Amino acid sequence: MAKKAAKTNAIRLVEQQKIPYEVYEYTSEDGSAVDGVTVAAKIGQPIEHVYKTLIATAGKGIYYVFVIPVAKELDLKAAAKLAGAKKIDMIAVKDLLGLTGYVRGGCSPVGMKKLFPTFIDESAQSLEYIIVSAGKIGMQIQLAPESLIQMTKAKYGLLTAN
Repeated sequence: MAKKAAKTNAIRLVEQQKIPYEVYEYTSEDGSAVDGVTVAAKIGQPIEHVYKTLIATAGKGIYYVFVIPVAKELDLKAAAKLAGAKKIDMIAVKDLLGLTGYVRGGCSPVGMKKLFPTFIDESAQSLEYIIVSAGKIGMQIQLAPESLIQMTKAKYGLLTAN
């Protein structure tokens, strides 16, 4: 009998909303984060469908979530404009767990400690599905971009430099 995958908070929330999803698991040699391009290869999925979750701040207590393709970099100016902030900066890795409940490499846009304003790169609009972290290193979740929008109350926007 196959071992049943442990459910993360993100997976439980997706199930509560009755959203169709698929889980991919992969191994990381030492249990630490691997880059998203490597994750796409490990789970055998096209790189353009795999997205990473980044957390930025516009100052004390003001946080934003950005979901962008793993092979791209967040355009901080475009992200700030979309968020309606003067300037944003990435948060320090040491602050990630306390703020979101997730570790670097396992940060899901679904199921954070608090629902922060969330923005998904507009490239996801044309895709049937995207894959994001399921809330822990070694586990990804595939769902329709519109389902992610619904769960996170996100907005689409241009977040990466072309």
